[in-house]
Amino acid sequence: MDVSLVIRRRLEEFGLDQRDLAQAAQVTDSYISQLLTGKKAPPAPNRTDIYDKMDKLLKLPSGELATLARHQRNEQLKRPLGEEPEPLLGEVRELILRKCKPQARRHIRAVFEKQPLGELERLVTQKLLDVVKGLAQQELENEAWIRTLAELGGRSYEEMRVVVLDFLDADIFRVSADDCASFLDPLIQSWDIDLATFALEIVLNDRLVSGNVKRFEFKELASEQDAVGEPGFEEFLQDRSLSGTATPQELEFLKGLRFQGRRPTPLYYYRELQNLRDPLHFGAP
Repeated sequence: MDVSLVIRRRLEEFGLDQRDLAQAAQVTDSYISQLLTGKKAPPAPNRTDIYDKMDKLLKLPSGELATLARHQRNEQLKRPLGEEPEPLLGEVRELILRKCKPQARRHIRAVFEKQPLGELERLVTQKLLDVVKGLAQQELENEAWIRTLAELGGRSYEEMRVVVLDFLDADIFRVSADDCASFLDPLIQSWDIDLATFALEIVLNDRLVSGNVKRFEFKELASEQDAVGEPGFEEFLQDRSLSGTATPQELEFLKGLRFQGRRPTPLYYYRELQNLRDPLHFGAP
């Protein structure tokens, strides 16, 4: 049984219409109409912001519609394996490139244009989407934030909520020009990437976002062999006369020390702890 059928039956049972459901869910009548006629896929099952409101109006157990949506979307979104990725919609690629820092834009464009949707373009676009979608999810119940976005786009509050819901269901292969105009363009100020390390910096619009700089980097992780604790460090931890006053930050530093060949003793770690605390060993910040 699909989501639209359950909703239609409950509306009939309680003598309600689409407008009642739209008002309860704080979306447009058009959105509900498309949902009930199958022209729009049901929202993702984690869209509790809309399903909880619908469940309440239709007197369904909490999470009922979200569970149905999960099964339905799993069937609808199955993709044949082995398909070649399609190029992004032209407006999407152009926006991504326009937001790139000017000094890197020409080179990045050349890399993007070598393939329909190459690794670099996919990486950058996916991370930009992740950041903006995370922000949209966080602010979905913030009426003032939604209204500010609505004013920027010349929409009503209900229309903007529909746009947000659709955007949260978008992925890298289905991001639209409307998503660009409504979210990526107003929220992203610029981005830059270091092609040597693939460190990515995203600057968001400080009028709409606090803490507006996001940085993502690859970093080397210790192998399982490196992660095995040094015997001397374990003994240092067990001897409270040596390690009893060490803070979690100090212990984390000592644990991260690596050695080639010789194995340090518990006394070494104690002396290293004292060196770490001695202000004479460090310059002014």
